[in-house]
Amino acid sequence: MKRLLVCASLFVAAAFTLSAQQKPLLSPAATELATIGGKTITITYSSPGVKGREGKLFGTDGRISKDSTCPIWRAGANAATRLHTEADLDLGGLTVPKGDYSLYVDLSDPNNWVLVVNKQAGQWGMTYDKTQDLGRVKMTMSKPLALVENLKYTLEALGGTTGKLTLEWENHSASVPIVVH
Repeated sequence: MKRLLVCASLFVAAAFTLSAQQKPLLSPAATELATIGGKTITITYSSPGVKGREGKLFGTDGRISKDSTCPIWRAGANAATRLHTEADLDLGGLTVPKGDYSLYVDLSDPNNWVLVVNKQAGQWGMTYDKTQDLGRVKMTMSKPLALVENLKYTLEALGGTTGKLTLEWENHSASVPIVVH
C-alpha cells in the first residue's frame, strides 16, 4: 500500500510539473542576432508585454518607476538583458571590447533614453552595480508607427561594418549606431 501511495504521489507531482511547464511565460525569452562586418552580435533578453498598460509603463508614476533600480531599467524582464559580441564595437561612440555584457537603460528622462553597457553578465535584472558600467550612450528616440506590444530588440546590418541596435516597446523606439572593428 505504501508503494502504491508513493507511486501515485510521484505521478501527481510529475503531472503537475509537466502542466506547469506548459503555461506560456509572462515574458518569454528572445534572442536577436546579426552578422555585421563578418562578426556576430547577439542580444538575449526576456520580452514583456504591454498587456493593457499603455501609458502606464514609463514616467514618474509608471510601472517601471517601481523597480528598485529605477531610473536604471533592465530593458527587458527577468534576467538582465545580455549582449555578446565577437568583435570590438563602437556603440554610439562607446568602445565595447569583444565579450559579454549586460544592457540597461537610464530612464532619468523617459523621453531621452541612455543605453548603459555594464561589464557584468548573467545576473538577475534587478541586480545592477553602477561600478561595473563600461559606459553610457545617448539613444536616438522616435515613435513606432503603432503600439509595440512585446518589447523587441533589433540588430540591423547596414552594410560593411556598420549597423544599428534598436529597442522598441509600447510607444518608444530608441536606437544607437554600431561599428564593428
